[in-house]
Amino acid sequence: MLPIILDIVTLRAAYASGLTPLEVVEEVIVRRAASADPAIFITQVSDDMLREAARALMARAPEANSLPLWGIPFAAKDNIDAAGLSTTAACPAYAYQPAADATVIARLLAAGAILIGKTNLDQFATGLNGTRSPYGAPRSVFDADYVSGGSSSGSAVAVASGLAAFSLGTDTAGSGRVPAAFNNLVGIKPTPGLVPNTGVIPACRSLDCVTVFSATVGDGVAVRKVLQGLDRSDAFSRSAGQVALPIDRLRIGVLGEAEREFYGDHEVEQLYDQAIERAKMLGWEIVTFDYAPFRQAAELLYNGPWVAERLAAVEAFLGTNAGDFDPTVRLIIEGAQGKTAVEAFKGQYRLAELKQATEDEWAKVDILLLPTSPTTYKVEDMRANPVELNGRFGRYTNFVNLLDCAAVAIPAGFDRAGHLPGGVTVVGRAFTDDALAIVADALHRSARCGMGPDKSAVLPATIAIDAPDEGQIPIVVVGANLSGMPLNHELTTLGGRRVKACRTMADYRLFALRGTVPPKPGLIREPGFAGPGLEVEVWTLPAEGFGRFVQKIPAPLGIGKIALDDGTGISGFLCEAHAVADAAEVTAHGGWRAYVASLKAAELKN
Repeated sequence: MLPIILDIVTLRAAYASGLTPLEVVEEVIVRRAASADPAIFITQVSDDMLREAARALMARAPEANSLPLWGIPFAAKDNIDAAGLSTTAACPAYAYQPAADATVIARLLAAGAILIGKTNLDQFATGLNGTRSPYGAPRSVFDADYVSGGSSSGSAVAVASGLAAFSLGTDTAGSGRVPAAFNNLVGIKPTPGLVPNTGVIPACRSLDCVTVFSATVGDGVAVRKVLQGLDRSDAFSRSAGQVALPIDRLRIGVLGEAEREFYGDHEVEQLYDQAIERAKMLGWEIVTFDYAPFRQAAELLYNGPWVAERLAAVEAFLGTNAGDFDPTVRLIIEGAQGKTAVEAFKGQYRLAELKQATEDEWAKVDILLLPTSPTTYKVEDMRANPVELNGRFGRYTNFVNLLDCAAVAIPAGFDRAGHLPGGVTVVGRAFTDDALAIVADALHRSARCGMGPDKSAVLPATIAIDAPDEGQIPIVVVGANLSGMPLNHELTTLGGRRVKACRTMADYRLFALRGTVPPKPGLIREPGFAGPGLEVEVWTLPAEGFGRFVQKIPAPLGIGKIALDDGTGISGFLCEAHAVADAAEVTAHGGWRAYVASLKAAELKN
């Protein structure tokens, strides 16, 4: 039986065990028919065509998982062309039949993914809330009174509803991030130009990014790597090597009091503070930075000449079909009429000034950690005040593409009632996408808030370990050597570098060893044991440093192969079985860090 949320790792494991794409498609058909939200899709691939696509894939690539996204169902925002399906941009009068797939759709299909339909959006991708569509307003999967976020509304809800394992959105001002926050999902927004836009209806052609919604960071990264790559037919497409970040000594920029604005939503502010604390626990340095120049750049997107790009995208159609526009979308786009070339140049000059001002802040930090959206609203409230409330959603997102940044939005937990989720976003400079993914994945796992509506779901391992640098040896650490723990310095002083946070397979047990200073855990493997899988970290060490590190490991600990839940086996800390006979088992905490945190919480309570 498939889980509530379809994630790529789980589907791949099921395929390896004999499940077929046709069976997955049949499940998608059943779920789609039972969906409680009729506004998710604008156009669906028919049941028969889905079955045919699954059969065609099995004929083309009969071996399970023989293609990167073999049999993985996905949805695409309806401003992205898919041959055989109309493209509407949520405006029926604008609809056309594309002659070819968008580059991103073609790459996904070639990789074995199965398209299930085209999703709803704020018309012409103009909005961050999801209510500006004649096809209806998709709703938050947690409360149908609340907005889903937009403009990639249907794409986010399709994943959060368990209809697709991932989906494509687009992002100019935050449309690939805000809906992720409102539906407890991950939103991958690549560096502008990394993923080509050929076959995508533009909002602001110079800024637009195709994005990925997924259950986990690793799933989204796997999809992004299929999508990315130079496409000469897109004038803004580009490629460059990924920029590394010092993951083990990362400086994370957070908002100071002067730039905090949550519009009275103390619950979301608290979730932001908790994310900052988790970043500290993971061993990263927290640095307050001045958000003012970033905010001022963000204000240019709608209050400056960039709104003229939205007019440029649909100018001819607006001239003949103004009455077919959503009233709010029309108001925004018509606001560009009369903008001059002089204003455009002045806007560019102002952006350049602000970009220079941000350099002082980037000198202090390696990445930024921001709220994805400072608050959320009910659908009816949004409809009553569509411009002001929508604008609040973009306070911490609008600058990202203007300043040529990459970003990953991740879940940050739920309000105190466990009702609505909030999210945070890690932002880095151009081409830091891979490094941001490692940070985002660790923060998502530490939040322990599941995936989509499944709040208790345990995240599977997702991010594949990059091949270590020549001469580097990977090692799994379990306890006191984890980031932020008392013995982490034993790794960093030997040149250690953290690769990722992940989990073991389910058949591992964890014990608190008696008489160890500082306290240390004992990890043992017990075949047949059904545990939660334990949170661990993978580090790499230079060969010489690895030898010195291992030499100092005290009995009853030793080095052996640890099986991670992505199927890989890496050397790491294991304990001799006799040593846990009188030790307290702490497996239920899901990892040593959570166990230590529980002890501290108990001390404070007493």
